[in-house]
This record gives sequence, structure tokens and C-alpha cells, in this order.
Amino acid sequence: MSKEIKITSNVLAITISTMGAEMVSVKKGNEELLWQADPNVWAGHAPLLFPICGGLKEDKFVFEGKTYTLPKHGFARKTEFELEKQDTSSASFLLKSSENTRKIYPFEFELRVVYTIVENEITVNYDVKNLTDGDMYFSIGAHEAYSCPTGIEDYSVIFEKEENLVATPVDGPLLTYDENIIAKKVRELPLKNSYFEIDALVFLNIKSRSMTLKNNMTGDERKLDFTGFPYLLIWTKPGAKYICLEPWCGIPDFIDSDFDITKKKGIIKLQKYEETVRTHKILF
Repeated sequence: MSKEIKITSNVLAITISTMGAEMVSVKKGNEELLWQADPNVWAGHAPLLFPICGGLKEDKFVFEGKTYTLPKHGFARKTEFELEKQDTSSASFLLKSSENTRKIYPFEFELRVVYTIVENEITVNYDVKNLTDGDMYFSIGAHEAYSCPTGIEDYSVIFEKEENLVATPVDGPLLTYDENIIAKKVRELPLKNSYFEIDALVFLNIKSRSMTLKNNMTGDERKLDFTGFPYLLIWTKPGAKYICLEPWCGIPDFIDSDFDITKKKGIIKLQKYEETVRTHKILF
């Protein structure tokens, strides 16, 4: 049965579920900063995406001549993690490969997710270790939904660098080769519900490695650092009172995918017994 683990600083209190190692609450005083997963709108808080981000063509991939089926965003978000260790301000969660995971993902691995709070900043480390006697292929990404109580159109995203914001449109769960020019030579993107009438804004060529979600009514800011994550998605359901800012190491399949995971754009390859860490930080 899933447990809720609480860690705190003198500014923030966060709650993490052992199901998916997912943050389910971030409070600053009495203010809830995460979307509270209304199932009538969207039932997520901040799911962890592993071992794929987004969808696969026909939900399948091929490795060494064998076909496997994986659901959109992978299986980690709906899998129970082990709480490895915890103190007042940090907690470490571990997911290991198992008989169940090997049926749909033929690699031996350890995925360790570590949350740490210092003052008003949360650091999230994703540590992936390949225990396979050979290469391993994976993606990993964050999907945090930040509460926007008055609606997203009172908010802007401010990028670290000047950007040409060219989104890659989707066809169902898959990427197309079209381009949707959102804005050119800008650092600030005022959010609009109309951007999300089809799906997410998918940015494959973002230069910035940090961004700020600003409430234009109050001036309140939340800064996200995603050094090490090459792709960025922004998503909500039109009219919903949350915005997801999603740094990904990996992307959905393109519409002409040949299913070969070793050739998948954006995929990470770890050699035998290799380990890698990706980190992102959230400053409230």
C-alpha cells in the first residue's frame, strides 16, 4: 500500500507518495503550490516519466528483434517505489527492475529519485543505473503541475534566454514534422488557453535551461532550473487551473517511427553498468 512521505524546510513542506515517487503536495505556509489532481479535470500532480516520455507509435518498440508494449509515459508513475531513506529535509526512493518490468522493458536497472529541500528550493535528482549485461535505452522526464488558482491566462513563462518559440505539433500521441511558430525573439510568453486546444507545446530546440512562471497579478514567481534536460513541454487542459512545465530527456515517437528503440530520437543509451544523473530544481 502506498505511503505519503513528508519532508520540510523552514519555508516549504512537501509530500511525496511512494506510488511513482510523485510529489503530491508542496506548501508554502498555508498556500498549496501544486495542482491537487481533481479527477474530473486531470488526476495527476507531478508524475515521473520513465522509461519513456510521451507516446510510442502503436505503444510499442522493438529491441533485438523482439517487440515490447509500453504505455504512454512508461510505467514508473504507476509503480510502487521503495523508500530507501529519509530525514527531515530529504527522501530517497528506489525502483528496481523486476519480473513484471522485464515483460515490457527488457533491461535491468535501478532508478533512484532523491528529493531535497533547502529553504525555498526543491532539488530533484534522478539517478539511473544500467545493470544489464549490455546497453540500455531510456528516457526520463518531469511533469509537475503548478497551481494557477485564477487561471493560466494570469501567468507568463519567462525564459532564461531570448527564444524563437517554435513548437512541434502532435498527431495524437506522436510528433509531426510541422512547425508552429508561437513567438520570435522573446523571453516572455504570456500563457493562453488556446495554445493547448490540441495538446502540449513541444519545444525541441529551447536554448534556455531555466524559466520562471510568473503570476502577472501578484508578481509571485516560481523558477525551474532544468540543466541537463534538452527538451521542454508546456501543457494544460484549456480552462484548467494548472500549468505543467515539463523538462524531458526524451520525446514521443515521430509519426514515421520504425519502432527501433536504439534509433529513437532523444533516447539515452547507457553502456553496461553505466550510471547517469539528471537534476532539476524548483525555487518558490
